Amino acid sequence: MNKIIPFSLLVLFFGCNYPKKINYEFFSPAKEWLDNNGVHINAHGGGILFHEDLYYWYGEHKIEGEIGNTAQVGVHVYSSKDLYNWTDNGIALKINETDPESEITKGCILERPKVIYNRTTNKFVMWFHLEYKGQGYHDARTGVAVSDSPKGPFSFIKSYNPNAGKWPVNVRAYHKLAVNNSVKDNYCGGPECMPVHVDSLNILGRDFETGQMSRDMNLFVDDDGKAYQLYSSEENSTLHISELSDDFLSHSGNYKRFFVNRFMEAPTIMKNSSGKYFIIASGCTGWAPNAARSAVSDNIFGPWTELENPAIGNNSETTFYSQGTFILPVQGKKDAFIFMADRWVPKNPIDGKYIWLPLNLSDNKITFKWAEKWDLSVFN
Repeated sequence: MNKIIPFSLLVLFFGCNYPKKINYEFFSPAKEWLDNNGVHINAHGGGILFHEDLYYWYGEHKIEGEIGNTAQVGVHVYSSKDLYNWTDNGIALKINETDPESEITKGCILERPKVIYNRTTNKFVMWFHLEYKGQGYHDARTGVAVSDSPKGPFSFIKSYNPNAGKWPVNVRAYHKLAVNNSVKDNYCGGPECMPVHVDSLNILGRDFETGQMSRDMNLFVDDDGKAYQLYSSEENSTLHISELSDDFLSHSGNYKRFFVNRFMEAPTIMKNSSGKYFIIASGCTGWAPNAARSAVSDNIFGPWTELENPAIGNNSETTFYSQGTFILPVQGKKDAFIFMADRWVPKNPIDGKYIWLPLNLSDNKITFKWAEKWDLSVFN
C-alpha cells in the first residue's frame, strides 16, 4: 500500500540539503561569511573593483590541507551591490592543469590578485604575485592577465621581474657600482638573515639587469588615470612604487623605492578627498601576524612619512591576528574606507577568515579598531 508522506516531513527531510542562505545586514569580522550558495567565500588575499554599480571581489581560491597554499584552482570572483551579500561568479583566472611548463601551472604560487579597469582600452587587468612551481619564494615575479569582462575569463599574458635595466628615480650613486661577489642570489626574505644595513648588499644593483623582485603587491589608480603597482622588493627589505604603462599591461620604467631596510609586506594604499595618500602594510614575519605599519604622503612618489601602528586596542600588536590585503573605498560616501585583511590558516588555508574594519581618517593619521559587528552607517 502506498503511503502518503506529509509535506512538512518532506520539507524537513530535503531541507537539510538546501544551502544556507543568509541576508547579511552587517559585517562580522573573523566569522564565517557565506555566499549566495551558502558556501564560505573563497577569495583570500583579495581586492575589490567597483564597476557599473557592482563590487567585484577577487581572491585566491584555497583548498584543504597545506597544498592549498599553492595554486590548485585559480582566482575566484564574487559580485555584490551592498558589500554584505556576495554572489559567486566562478573562477576568473584558471591555473593551467594540462601544461607543466606553463608559468601558472597547477602548484605554482599565485597570490594577492588585484584587478583594475582601463577606461581607454576597456580592458580589465589583473596583476598578482607569482612564484614558479617547486621554487618556493625564490623567483619573486609579478604576473598579468586581461579580460573583456570583470567576471572573466582572464587570459594570462606574462610574468616577469619589473623594471629590468631601469634605475629608480631616487637611485643612489653606490647602487651603480659593481656588486660584491659575496652577495647571494637569494636570501630568506626576512631581517633575521640579512645584515643590519641591507642596502650594503646592493640588492637593487644585483637585480638591475634581470629585473627587481616583486612579492606582496597591490594596485592603485590615481585620479588622473595613471596606475601604480606597489610591491615588496629587494628581499622584502624595501617597498617599490612603480608606474604602469598607459594600457596597464606592463611597467613604464618610472619607479621609486621607499622604506629602505624596513621589511614591509602586504602593502595597501588609499587616497582621501584632501589628496593625502596613506599606506598600511605589515612587518615581515611569514605567516605569523604582526603589528601593522602606516605612512602618509602628499604625493604617491613621496616623500612618505612613516606613522605608528594604525590598529588600536586589544590584539593591535598582531593587527587582530590578520594581515592587510586591500583598502576598499565605499562608493557614494565621502572618505569612507574599509581595511580588508586575512586571518591566515596555513595548515588548512581554506579555513582562513576575513577581517573587514572601518578606517578612521584625519589629515595625517589613519587608524582602525576592532568591532565584533558593524555596518556602513558608521560612515554617515
